[in-house]
Amino acid sequence: MTKLFYASFAILLLCFSMLMGGCVHQPLETHALVIARFLIEADATQTAIQVTLPLSGVAIRVAPKPVITEFDITSVAEAQVDLGRCVLFRLSNSAARDLYRLTATNIGQRLVLVLNGQPVGARVVDRPIEGGMLFIFLELPDETLGQLVDDLNFTTGKVQEEVARS
Repeated sequence: MTKLFYASFAILLLCFSMLMGGCVHQPLETHALVIARFLIEADATQTAIQVTLPLSGVAIRVAPKPVITEFDITSVAEAQVDLGRCVLFRLSNSAARDLYRLTATNIGQRLVLVLNGQPVGARVVDRPIEGGMLFIFLELPDETLGQLVDDLNFTTGKVQEEVARS
């Protein structure tokens, strides 16, 4: 009887320690990886793919190679502007210079934001964009922007960690 008691107690203790150990070593993941990339609208002479925005149904021909990638983004924030809620992307210094040159030569074209390969917003280039701060309205409900921004910042942090390691 005593051996059975100790054996049962040992098994119970082992199971409990495995469960608790798993909780300590594996924190709950509260953020999704969201890869943000920007594509520039292509003119009629360029090779392009067509993307369609989810709510408006607007179809845009874009160059297939991203002009801004997850490696260029340093942080993301929600922003309130006169026209409503939008998302602000802050870019690295080198990406900010590239964005300025790109937008200076593509006035009238659109920058399209894709998240994990899905188009979610577009911005008309009306002037060269300086300072590496890119505002864009998304075709997503405003109440989802907070979590999306958190996920984008989480992803940005992970990307920057990987870049620092290499």
